[in-house]
Amino acid sequence: MKVAILVGSVRIGRQSHKIAHHVERRLQERGIAVDLIDLAADPLPILEERSGRDPELQARVERLSARLQAADALLLVTPEYHGSFSGVLKNALDYFWEEFNRKPIGVVAVSAGKMGGINASTQLQHVILSLGAFPLPTKLLVPEVQSVFDESLQVKSEPVAKLTTRFLEEFLWFAHAVVQAKRATQSSWLSVA
Repeated sequence: MKVAILVGSVRIGRQSHKIAHHVERRLQERGIAVDLIDLAADPLPILEERSGRDPELQARVERLSARLQAADALLLVTPEYHGSFSGVLKNALDYFWEEFNRKPIGVVAVSAGKMGGINASTQLQHVILSLGAFPLPTKLLVPEVQSVFDESLQVKSEPVAKLTTRFLEEFLWFAHAVVQAKRATQSSWLSVA
């Protein structure tokens, strides 16, 4: 199984990329292939139209599309800004639809405060449904993210380490179940055809 992690923050001084790298390492320790897609490194301009006329932009969108399409499951990582998920993540999601269709998607949200991005995560789960995908009911919420990691991006918080373990167990169970069901359905469709 291959998991793509989409990091939805480009702000200078951002913190959400830290949990994305931690989750990436934890998945790799379990033998999962991971593609970390960082919108700060691979930015998309504000969406003006789905298929742009700018060949450079179109090539960038197609590369990102291929990376998302290759994933069996996804994790969306966002900070909470003004009670919602980041605009840059919403913009990136608006470029695509087919890439998310019928895929299991987990949500990881962070905040500087004590609520851990609960509002952002709940709203993002609604958007996942609108993408035709399956949101994992469990969320990974990281409160006071600025104090959770050390300089080498290692987790200093035992509660966050335990929450991450439980979240990933739920995510992988859910993702395997959805992926297996999709494969079984595709096999039965092929045998009918």
